[in-house]
Order: sequence, then structure tokens, then C-alpha cells
Amino acid sequence: HQWLRDGVAIVPLGPAWPYHPWVYVYGPAGGVNSNVLDMVREFRTQDSSTPVVLMGYLNPIEVFGYPAFAKAAAAAGVDGALTVDLPPEEADDFVTTLRAHDLDPIFLLAPTSDAGRIQRILGVASGFVYYVSLRGVTGAAHLDLTEVRNKVNAIKQQTALPVGVGFGIGSPEAAAQVAAFADAVVVGSALVQRVAALAATPDKIPAHAAAFIGSLRAAIDRVPAAKLSGGSR
Repeated sequence: HQWLRDGVAIVPLGPAWPYHPWVYVYGPAGGVNSNVLDMVREFRTQDSSTPVVLMGYLNPIEVFGYPAFAKAAAAAGVDGALTVDLPPEEADDFVTTLRAHDLDPIFLLAPTSDAGRIQRILGVASGFVYYVSLRGVTGAAHLDLTEVRNKVNAIKQQTALPVGVGFGIGSPEAAAQVAAFADAVVVGSALVQRVAALAATPDKIPAHAAAFIGSLRAAIDRVPAAKLSGGSR
């Protein structure tokens, strides 16, 4: 809740990458950890409007079972799911199940996505589209803004869905540059790294995280750009 007050617009739960010390989706039997859904339920007692997206790998959802996962996620107050390793060619059953419970299936697009793949993903995605801004790993330093802008603009010409951009965004300056053409700015590793660096002094984490998030929010808000519905990016 404090992060939302500091400027976060969408809450992602679950590790996209194994080393992220985020809230783990994996349960003791390999399925979805019920603690994650408990957190969403608790969150919803105070906030009924901020989007919550479960982000992670498909495997624990398959162990849980698509219908059971979708029912439980919707009942907890989840808005959508981003499964980073599920290609659209294999997503029909999952997408159908999510939509039956009013959940958005969210997909990744990459610099290597050709026109045909972009069209295929846009045909099944809802909520928003997550554009991976570089060819590399999350948290990498180099970001070719011209290339990213051109690709995002090309995607936006083909869909009315908001396009969020993530990977390689680790500073207020980078966030502002991306906000000039994207509908959302996704920052993960930069925040996680700051939290991890304070693991020995956890009492300092809230203030440091708030300061970093606040600096991102302030930089983004100084940029005149299209915004997600509700006025948040």
C-alpha cells in the first residue's frame, strides 16, 4: 500500500526470474503458493481498484490446474496473469479459462517478434501488452531508446491495448525517457536490487524503496505522454 502511495500503478506478484526475492508463486508441491492469493485477498480489503497481476512461469499453474487456478485467482481479486514462458501457439486453453473468470491473459513481445507473431499475440492478449525492451536479461544496462520507441509505436498502431515497457529501466531518467512513448513503465530489477542490498537492515527498506519509487513517479509525471486509464503510468 505504501508503494501505491509512492506512485506504483500496477502490482505484480510472483518471480519472473529465479533470483528475484519477490513473493514466490511456487507452492510446496510445485503448485501455486496459496500465500500469494492470501496476500491478494488481504490487499483487496483496503484497495479494490489497483490492478494486481500474477507474473511467473506456467508450471505451477499447470500443477494447480487451469480451472482451479483461474477460479481461485479471480476469487482472491487478481486481475490478470502474465506467464512468461507460455507462447501464444499453446495458450488457447489457458486464455479461454482465464477469460471465463474475467481475468486478463497478458503476453510478452520482444525486439525479435516479427509482424506475424505480434499480430498473433495481439489477437489473444488483453489488459495490456508487455514489451521487453532489449535483447538480454532483466536489469541489463544498455537501452536503445530509438529502437524501443520505433517498435512500441509500431505495436500501438496495431492495437488499442496499453503497451508497457520493461527491462533495462533502472533510473528516473530512463523511466521518463520511456514514458514519453509508452503507456506504462515497468521497473523490477532496479527495485529488487535496492531491497536486496538492505537485507541486513530491513528496517531501512521501506524508506529507501519509497524514495526510489517516488523518484520514478516524479520523473514520469513530468513527461507529457499518453496514460493508462485512470491517469496512471
